[in-house]
Amino acid sequence: MSELKRIGIIGGGQLGKMMILDAKRYGYYIVTLDPTKDCPSHAISDEHIVADFDDVDAIRVLANKVDVITYEFEHIHVAILKELEKEGHAIYPTPESLAVIQNKFSQKKSLLEGGVPVPDFYEVKQRSDIHRIGQIFGYPMMLKTSTGGYDGKGNFLIKEAKDVTNAYEQLGGGKHPLMVERFVDFDKEISVLACRGIEGDLVIYPVGENKHVNSILDETAVPANISDDCTKRAMAMVTEVMNIFHGVGMFCVELFVTHDEELYVNEVAPRPHNSGHYTIEACLTSQFENHIRAIVGLPLGDVTLRTPVVMKNLLGEATGTCSVIGLMHACQISKAKVHLYGKKEVKPNRKMGHITAIGSTVDEAREAAELAFSKIKIINEE
Repeated sequence: MSELKRIGIIGGGQLGKMMILDAKRYGYYIVTLDPTKDCPSHAISDEHIVADFDDVDAIRVLANKVDVITYEFEHIHVAILKELEKEGHAIYPTPESLAVIQNKFSQKKSLLEGGVPVPDFYEVKQRSDIHRIGQIFGYPMMLKTSTGGYDGKGNFLIKEAKDVTNAYEQLGGGKHPLMVERFVDFDKEISVLACRGIEGDLVIYPVGENKHVNSILDETAVPANISDDCTKRAMAMVTEVMNIFHGVGMFCVELFVTHDEELYVNEVAPRPHNSGHYTIEACLTSQFENHIRAIVGLPLGDVTLRTPVVMKNLLGEATGTCSVIGLMHACQISKAKVHLYGKKEVKPNRKMGHITAIGSTVDEAREAAELAFSKIKIINEE
């Protein structure tokens, strides 16, 4: 399939933009579908279809313009993708895997049936179910929307029984499908990236250790500070996950690590991932390049880690037109690289860019990343 020349990407955010940057090195023609006229991908797309992600007609137009379709996030109209696939359009990761993964309950059910350890969970159909589950799990426990959540949105930590009503109402009061998970008293959160080609070849990236602030990823450090045995088990578990979902393209598996290094899969994302941005500077082949290679049928690239690395997200600090302060000073940090996504509108906690720094050790890389991070702010220019 490497003779394919036209790639369609649903989503024009930073992940789509970084896919395009690698796709262009191979000479591919890119058509993006995104509702925002000045989205990050707009300036480097060959064509931009300005349409909503659930616009069936627009998605069909996209399909008829390209040889293969991919996407940069999960919350899209999967029914039309299934229909297009039946008509012969190539779509990766497959609509079948997307349909299961975009619903957290069906995702967890598939993982459990496949023998992959996950936190205990139950489906919620009415508020009384949460009280009943609380008697089984005890408190705290996590209430989640089964669809649509990201960056902590759609999650509510229920600390005690009196919080149930508020949690239920905050997550839609029954308007959205819900599930409850047993709270895992974890020591670390890690993520493992994996990529599978159309012919079944598989590469697994080094394990990253993640730190979140207000449920948003703040830092990824690689290699993770876990034992060799834990690393091997995590990578083996990710192989099992890829087999369960018949994954083609990049996948990210987020896991909890307990104090005695037991592992539980938290979530799976069928796409390049925020915690994999470090791969651009620190691996022989980035997650974005391998995703493009996978969906067009090229051999996958070597994912060896060149150097210890730390990635920090740059979040918005105000609301309005984006203005970047301190870029010159941040760029003076020799071991750090600044990535700005080109979003025109800044909002508090919106992902506006990231910093990646390398070093001879993770601590050295973290020092450089934090120094560069301290120099730059993304605010409202008004």
